[in-house]
Amino acid sequence: MKGIRNISAAAAAAVALSGCAGMYTKDGQPNDPWEGFNRGVFAFNDTIDHYALRPVAQGYDTVTPEPVQDGVRNFFGNLGDVRATVNGVLQGNPLIVGTSLSRVLLNTTLGLGGILDPASRLGIDKRQEDFGKTFAAWGFKSGPFLMLPLIGPSTVRDTIGLPGDWYSDAVTYIDNSYARWGLRAVDLMQVRSDLLDQEKLIQNGDRYTFIRDAWMQRRQFEIDGNKVTSDPFAAGADSDDFSEPEATGNDAAAGSGGASSGPAAGHAAEDGNSASQATPPKDSVTQ
Repeated sequence: MKGIRNISAAAAAAVALSGCAGMYTKDGQPNDPWEGFNRGVFAFNDTIDHYALRPVAQGYDTVTPEPVQDGVRNFFGNLGDVRATVNGVLQGNPLIVGTSLSRVLLNTTLGLGGILDPASRLGIDKRQEDFGKTFAAWGFKSGPFLMLPLIGPSTVRDTIGLPGDWYSDAVTYIDNSYARWGLRAVDLMQVRSDLLDQEKLIQNGDRYTFIRDAWMQRRQFEIDGNKVTSDPFAAGADSDDFSEPEATGNDAAAGSGGASSGPAAGHAAEDGNSASQATPPKDSVTQ
């Protein structure tokens, strides 16, 4: 009952903070009223990444064979399926629940604890679900864009969902703190190393704007259930009937797709609230 009360309190906070604001303004521009603050946080994150995360990720990628990296991805992906199952229940979506639970059972048993991914080979596709998407399914608007320290791109709604993402992560319940934080460190390094090649896309220009816009478009795509809708940036300034293309109810609940969150927040990058700022997915601490 305490968990349900906490979720209800978070939902109430989401309503109070996000109000009717969506991810984009009426003229189709990113809803980023705190850009000055966000750019400051972005610069901080970028410094941490440049001097710490990127070098370590490069070393990890160099010494770790690809089959081992595949096993790491599969293992943490299996834990992400547990979170997806929880969110599917909260969204009242039997498709998400059935798909994610089937993946957990198959990969945990036939997949040697999740190191292998027989579920994908059987055509059971992975669902990326998090509490931000669950709030969207309940009808709450995203609120403005928000850059979080160490976590990366987010929105007010997704930020409020981070505690739920944390407590629905199986790693949180490991009693041994060394094992718990060791697993989170390995997860973070794997996510960060997977982004090394993609960094070449954003070497020039305004990196903050590129990462913000790419992340927001990816996040909107996830909220819409991986369905292509009209491009919010294409909306003209004279458009009087613009409304944010966010799905609610069963439409959003049916969606699949880091954000992450991000490894620093219980692998929210894997789950749509990526902490990564190097690519549209939300789930890495880096930029």
